[in-house]
Amino acid sequence: QVQLRESGGRLVQAGGSLRLSCAASGRTETPYAMGWFRQAPGKEREFVAAITWSGDSPYYADSVKGRFTISRDSAKNTVRLQMNGLKPEDTAVYYCAAGALQRAVIAGRIDYWGQGTQVTVSS
Repeated sequence: QVQLRESGGRLVQAGGSLRLSCAASGRTETPYAMGWFRQAPGKEREFVAAITWSGDSPYYADSVKGRFTISRDSAKNTVRLQMNGLKPEDTAVYYCAAGALQRAVIAGRIDYWGQGTQVTVSS
């Protein structure tokens, strides 16, 4: 079992920046790809970004490409999401996710989810 805990969500003005963190605990010796998803009110959960177990080949949804950066510190079992140029439409609960492979995470085949952290972007 792997437990994921997100932090860093808060209220921010449009154009601002925010960094989310996800700390993994439990069976972290198993190599998992990691990612971030988000769910806005009344909408389905959607993919945001994913990164391989080794921290290579970050992949992004078109809606965040060029604004968000995913990174990984395997030694600290932490994944981060740096969000710049935030827009009101980025408002959502952001979830950390772990899956067997990066392409599985991108496809939504997730083994473990975090509880989520709220990001609210005011206009």
